Amino acid sequence: MNITKNYDEKELTINVEGRIDTITSQELENEINDEFGNFNSLIVDFTDLEYISSAGLRVLIATQKKLKADDVPFVIRNVNDAVGEIFRMSGFDKILKIE
Repeated sequence: MNITKNYDEKELTINVEGRIDTITSQELENEINDEFGNFNSLIVDFTDLEYISSAGLRVLIATQKKLKADDVPFVIRNVNDAVGEIFRMSGFDKILKIE
């Protein structure tokens, strides 16, 4: 998994490439947590994401809960069909904001 972070003013976009699984999900969570307080809007871009496991979904839900408490917008973008199917099967497409 490769992660890149880009700021546009106070909006943070995190691009994730590869796979988010049990091994890599902690790295994603750490990368997001390292930036808390530095942004007022978060976009996670999955253009190059091939797979996400339940551990990865847990990171997204935990992130959403933290950001919602502070009223910070959180959007997931550019989800491919395979990853989108995982969101649909898990019901997370109804919980997370996916564009």
